[in-house]
Amino acid sequence: MQTEESRKAIEAILLVSDIPIDASLLAQLLEIPKTEVEKICTQLMQEYKKDHRGFVLVNVAGGYRYQTDPTMAPYVERFVLEGQNSRLSSAALETLAIIAYKQPISRMQISAIRGVNVDAVIRTLQQRGYIGEVGKDPGPGNAILFGTTSLFLERLGINDISDLPPLANFVPGADVVEALEGGLRPDHVGEKLESQPHDEVAIIANDETNSD
Repeated sequence: MQTEESRKAIEAILLVSDIPIDASLLAQLLEIPKTEVEKICTQLMQEYKKDHRGFVLVNVAGGYRYQTDPTMAPYVERFVLEGQNSRLSSAALETLAIIAYKQPISRMQISAIRGVNVDAVIRTLQQRGYIGEVGKDPGPGNAILFGTTSLFLERLGINDISDLPPLANFVPGADVVEALEGGLRPDHVGEKLESQPHDEVAIIANDETNSD
């Protein structure tokens, strides 16, 4: 009977919470061992999956929460995004990725990587709750350092920042880098001119001069 009541209590608490609830807090509220909470949550996960429910119970960002079944994403997105224009811009996503992989990082360091001023983007990400101030640089100026939040982990469905895919997966191979560098070398223009017929050389050279 106690186990059944604990199951119902856990379901009720998680249903009204908009953030993942740590097992330790659930154990404290229900006055039962943490291991018992984890056991009950595992059983609930299996039951929901077996019953093919439209929602699932997951362990994310250090706690438990309900979320929609991933296979129902097309329908949920249609409902959530209908008539809304709240998606992050490409600039915001790029900045968020830099912070996620390089945190803790200062505003100046982010600007140096992106090559543009990021003040507005930083404010947007803070307002959305995806990043926050995590400390100050001990160096001159004591610049504010930024890092991702638990909400960021929630949105990605991961428990820890270490669960992010390796950055190396997004870096082009050595052959691609070499090809790009080859196309940017100063002697590349000279090679192009030598390969062109004589009457086209003047036109290409003139175009290169005007583009400067």
